[in-house]
Amino acid sequence: MRLTERQGKIRMGIGIENYREMREKGNYYVDKTRLIAEYLEAEDKVTLLMRPRRFGKTLNMSMLAEFF
Repeated sequence: MRLTERQGKIRMGIGIENYREMREKGNYYVDKTRLIAEYLEAEDKVTLLMRPRRFGKTLNMSMLAEFF
């Protein structure tokens, strides 16, 4: 039994930038899989993600890599 299961709490996973690792460890994250549909519907050649630092850009790109 993992520590998170014993305590009944879900860990935040601060600093984890890999989508697969985040899911395998059962960490809390905001589901942004609808982002994939937006990318596909836009049919753009290039997408620019402008967000402040520590806003999940790398995690989102890792999620996209897992799906494709």
